[in-house]
Amino acid sequence: MLWVLDTNIVASGLLWNGTPARLLDAAQTDKVALFTSLILLAELTRILRREKFSKAIAASGLTLDALVLGYAELATPVTPVPIAPMILDDPDDDHVLACALAAQANLIVSGDHHLLDLKTYQGIRIVTASEALQLLTAKQ
Repeated sequence: MLWVLDTNIVASGLLWNGTPARLLDAAQTDKVALFTSLILLAELTRILRREKFSKAIAASGLTLDALVLGYAELATPVTPVPIAPMILDDPDDDHVLACALAAQANLIVSGDHHLLDLKTYQGIRIVTASEALQLLTAKQ
């Protein structure tokens, strides 16, 4: 299974024990292959710099850079393909779509309603973290 995780899922998975963390665990045990891009890694860094994440980062025992680099080592970077604008209300979401298309992913995992409302993009399913975990456990 080839997946692209939206940055909101990655941030949650890196900082808290929950469904997104279980998705990252699945990638560490090679049950899924994750893909990202430099643009998505930069967005992850920007998100994790927000004050609201400082306590969770400190509690992790890692630096912000170590968290992002750890994810960058887990996910395979791809060069996003150019796409026509899809999410006019949040153009950053188009980067997730472009990454998934370049990776030839079969799943995008997001908590963002702009992406989830699409349901699919060029044959790539867009699901919540819970739905992705259900798909993962059904495959085992």
